[in-house]
Amino acid sequence: VADTSANPHVQAVKKYAAEEGAEVIVVSAKMESEIAELPADEAAEFLAMAGLEETGLDRLIKAGFKLLGLMTFLTAGEIESRAWTIKQNTKAPQAAGKIHTDFERGFIRAEIVSYDDLVACGSKAAAREKGLVRLEGKDYVMQDGDVVEFRFNV
Repeated sequence: VADTSANPHVQAVKKYAAEEGAEVIVVSAKMESEIAELPADEAAEFLAMAGLEETGLDRLIKAGFKLLGLMTFLTAGEIESRAWTIKQNTKAPQAAGKIHTDFERGFIRAEIVSYDDLVACGSKAAAREKGLVRLEGKDYVMQDGDVVEFRFNV
């Protein structure tokens, strides 16, 4: 994003937001449009050249999740991998219930590895060998980016 410090409209919004205790995310629609048309590797290079780590859309989504008190956990299997949105401070059984009510009702435990650990290890088996996969019970509070397999019995 171009330097917005000289833009009086951006400065007015930032001033108002500061008075309200709110966050400001500056997004360049032109830049976002250009990035959206690029292949992933070229988009990453474009961002790096602009001195950015992520797109404005990604920053906006993260800010929205934070404002709404939301987070994401993941499930991954042979057939599909999926992200699930839950409220922060959700316990494992209630997170399981987002997938199916039977999962919550018959919750036994959750097998969890963090997304970053899973990616760094390359597989769940490798993460398990390093002791990064753990079993959690009914009182476990889900963390953003947990990759989980729920054990249940109904």
